[in-house]
Amino acid sequence: MFIVLLRYVKPIEVVEGHVQEHRDYLARHYAAGHFVASGPQVPRVGGAILAHGLSRPELDAVLAEDPFHREQVAQYQVIEFDATKVAPGFEALLSPGR
Repeated sequence: MFIVLLRYVKPIEVVEGHVQEHRDYLARHYAAGHFVASGPQVPRVGGAILAHGLSRPELDAVLAEDPFHREQVAQYQVIEFDATKVAPGFEALLSPGR
């Protein structure tokens, strides 16, 4: 599982110009089962995505498709972790072998 932290590197007005395309990108990857949760940081200096079921190279390829990446409006930090405990109903997120 991965936590992807996005930090905007362009003014919010530039970011706003790519939000709808970014949301369409997110929707595609939710439908594919790659993303579990996402949203803006508070305060709005970037965003966060929780990704699951991908290898790191696969995730890197998915992130390269993001309009925020393509237009260089955000930088990405990827944190990988093994989910060893989850709330009831979220067992599908457990790391293999747990």
